[in-house]
Amino acid sequence: MPKAKTKKPEKKSKKVKLSTAEFTNRVLELAKTGLTSEKIGEKLRQEGIHPKEHNQKISKILKAKDAYENPDLKNVEAKLKRVKEHYEKNKQDKRAKREKDRIFSQVRKLKMYFKKL
Repeated sequence: MPKAKTKKPEKKSKKVKLSTAEFTNRVLELAKTGLTSEKIGEKLRQEGIHPKEHNQKISKILKAKDAYENPDLKNVEAKLKRVKEHYEKNKQDKRAKREKDRIFSQVRKLKMYFKKL
């Protein structure tokens, strides 16, 4: 008879109570490390800080301080960089060349959509 699978108990994070100014400063600190707004939210929740308690959106805080970078665009640009590096090492990889062109097109479209060109 197979053993029943046991679930691991979830770690409960301690809730940390911060003032609005402290919360804003913490968000800006994390943004300086290069994290996007989604990753900042994940990191804060792991620390026990919940943005909903402060009634502020992380992206709006970053936009007010001119530190906001669109995560969609940032992720696609990072992917393009990885594919370009791969193609430079492997010139015979025709699929990588096609992928590089396709991703470059995506970046261009996103920049036009977000009016960054």
